[in-house]
Amino acid sequence: MGIMDFIKGELLEIIEWTDDSRDTLAFRFPDDDKAIKNGAQLIVRESQVAQFVYLGQFGDTFGPGKHSLTTDNIPVLTRLKGWKYGFQSPFKADVYFVTTRLFTGNKWGTSNPIMLRDEDLGVVRARAFGTYDIRVVEPKIFLKEVAGSDHNFRLDEFAETMRSRIVSVFSDALASAKVPVMDVATRYVELGDALLPVINPTVVARYGIEIPAFVIENVSVPPEVEQALDKSASMKAIGNLNEFVKYQMAKGFETGTGGGAAGTAAELAMGFGMAQQMMQQGSFPGGQGKGTTGGAPAGVDLLGPADVAKVLGVPEADVVALLQSGELKAKKIGNSFRVTRAALDAYLAE
Repeated sequence: MGIMDFIKGELLEIIEWTDDSRDTLAFRFPDDDKAIKNGAQLIVRESQVAQFVYLGQFGDTFGPGKHSLTTDNIPVLTRLKGWKYGFQSPFKADVYFVTTRLFTGNKWGTSNPIMLRDEDLGVVRARAFGTYDIRVVEPKIFLKEVAGSDHNFRLDEFAETMRSRIVSVFSDALASAKVPVMDVATRYVELGDALLPVINPTVVARYGIEIPAFVIENVSVPPEVEQALDKSASMKAIGNLNEFVKYQMAKGFETGTGGGAAGTAAELAMGFGMAQQMMQQGSFPGGQGKGTTGGAPAGVDLLGPADVAKVLGVPEADVVALLQSGELKAKKIGNSFRVTRAALDAYLAE
C-alpha cells in the first residue's frame, strides 16, 4: 500500500446513513477517528437532517440531498474552525443524522389522578390516556436537550420522559380549560385538537419536538363517582316517577311478581297516589268530580243521583224528584242524596 493509499484510507469521502430501524431518532455517524476531506460527499435522505458538531458547538445543518463539503457549503464550520483561507485541509467533526419523519401511535397516560374542579361534581379525580404523534422540528434543540452525544438514540429511551411531560402539560391544560367531566367524553376530538396549541409551544421550545396529533381515548373518574353518575342518569331517564312506578307494578302483575322492582314501599305510595287521584277525578261512586262518566261500579253499595239515573236510564232530574217525594228511599247527607243498592233493588222490584 502506497503512502497516498494510506492517506486516502484515513479520510472520509462519503458520509451517509441508511436507517434500518423504525424507532431511531438520532444517529452519530461512526467516523472511526477519520478526518473529513475537502470535497467529501454528504448524502442526506428524505426524512433526515445532518447536523455538524465541532468541539461541542453546533456547526452547519444540511437537509435532504447530496452535498459537497466545501468552504461555500460549511460557512458556520469555517468560522468555528477559524480557517483563514477557507476549507483546504482535512478536519474532524461529529456528524449527527436526525430523523424528521412522523412517529405515530405513541402512548401516554396519567399514572396518578388529575385533580379537577367541576361545576357539577365539585373537586373530582380523573385519569386519562391516549396516543400522540411526534416529529423532530428543531434538530439543534433536540440534540442538545434530549439525545445529547448518544451515538444511537432510540424512541424508547425518550418515551417515558416524553410521556411524563405530555401528561404534565395535559393536566394543566385540562384544568385551565374548565370542561365539565361529564362533557369530556363527548368532546375527545375537540379537546385533543384544542390542546395542541397549548402543548406544542412548550415541547418545541424545550425538546425541539412537535406533536401534530394528540388523541384522547378515555377520561375516567373513580368508580364511586361513576356509580353516582349512573344513578343520576337513571333518574333522569325515568322522568315521571309516578308513571314509572305504575309501569313497574303493571309489569309485576303480568308476571305474577307483584310490584317487581318498584318494591312494596313504591306500591304503597302508588296506591295512595292513585286513591287521591281517583277522589279528585270523582272516579269513586258518588263522586262529583268532572271525571264521573260511567254507571255505578259493581259491588258498590252507595250510589249518587247520577249513578241511579244511569242505571234507570232516565235524566238525573227525574231521580232527584223521586228522592224528594220519598218514592225512592235514600240517605240525605247535607244537600246530597245517597241511595243504597238494596233500596234501588226494592224500588225496581215494585
